[in-house]
Amino acid sequence: MGSLESERTTTGWAARDPSGILSPYTYTLRNTGPEDVFIKVTCCGICHTDIHQTKNDLGMSNYPMVPGHEVVGEVVEVGSDVTKFRAGDVVGVGCVVGCCRSCRPCDTDNEQYCLKKIWSYNDVYTDGNPTQGGFAGSMVVDQKFVVKIPDGMNPEQVAPLLCAGVTVYSPLRHFGLMGSGLRGGILGLGGVGHMGVQIAKAMGHHVTVISSSDKKKVEALEHLGADEYLVSSDTQGMQKAAESLDYIIDTVPVFHPLEPYLALLKLDGKLILTGVINTPLQFISPMIMLGRKSITGSFIGSMKETEEMLSFCKEKNLSSMIEVVKMDYINTAMERLEKNDVRYRFVVDVAGSKLDL
Repeated sequence: MGSLESERTTTGWAARDPSGILSPYTYTLRNTGPEDVFIKVTCCGICHTDIHQTKNDLGMSNYPMVPGHEVVGEVVEVGSDVTKFRAGDVVGVGCVVGCCRSCRPCDTDNEQYCLKKIWSYNDVYTDGNPTQGGFAGSMVVDQKFVVKIPDGMNPEQVAPLLCAGVTVYSPLRHFGLMGSGLRGGILGLGGVGHMGVQIAKAMGHHVTVISSSDKKKVEALEHLGADEYLVSSDTQGMQKAAESLDYIIDTVPVFHPLEPYLALLKLDGKLILTGVINTPLQFISPMIMLGRKSITGSFIGSMKETEEMLSFCKEKNLSSMIEVVKMDYINTAMERLEKNDVRYRFVVDVAGSKLDL
């Protein structure tokens, strides 16, 4: 593949403007340094955040932009100082590819909260070059932000774990909610939510799925193993479930009221926000005060937590439910995802796609 000092080009699918439409784009990868891993991308999951970013929903998008942060691939070459990986390893890359390494979050294995973190795409490396994501043939990534995929795990099913899976695992771990016997709620049954049900159940929790309609009830109860199913518009059902949950993981990525869900929490219950929403959420303070409840947030997970989560999923035989598509279907897949028309995660077969149509 050439020397480590030479630059390489690759082709990805990029958005050029806030329409979010992706098309082939060839660009140069940075030089592979001593700490870097050169990865041939096998597959990449599609996250709702990819829609936010490509359409400039958060007002911070730079173009051309190659999205994708649930990346699985094969190591082709490693830098001279790389000790964790070797050619042929199957590895994963998530949302973050850089950090300052000297702040409190970095010093405590919470680098995802570093104020100088570098996103996998729509960001800039320290050398001034733009980052580009996993909807591409290859990537060069610092070894710190690469994880080895446990042997025997299916690459396509692993891809969503690198964002959706760790997004659920991290708050359960951090807030001490991994013990058996807890009663948890999963609000929203999409890419993150369906992993939340499986991970919480594997930890021994009684899990209630909360959704806006009953169309996913059979899927939640019979296929994913949830214990109960609540429709948020069912006033009687919601009242009956009042003060019954130790926590709720809120995965909904659009504006929604918080008060109906705060009412479901027990004393000291936690409402954990994981969906990216670009409009303010509202609640009245007595909903928090009269129950000592908490509204908190959690963002993906650290590299350490990602490794733990993968080991946990391997041990418990957990995997994501996916629909595999080729790269030339990516725009249709993004449109369908925006309408929640997928169960529960699209994964792009990058290696099996013709990238330069």
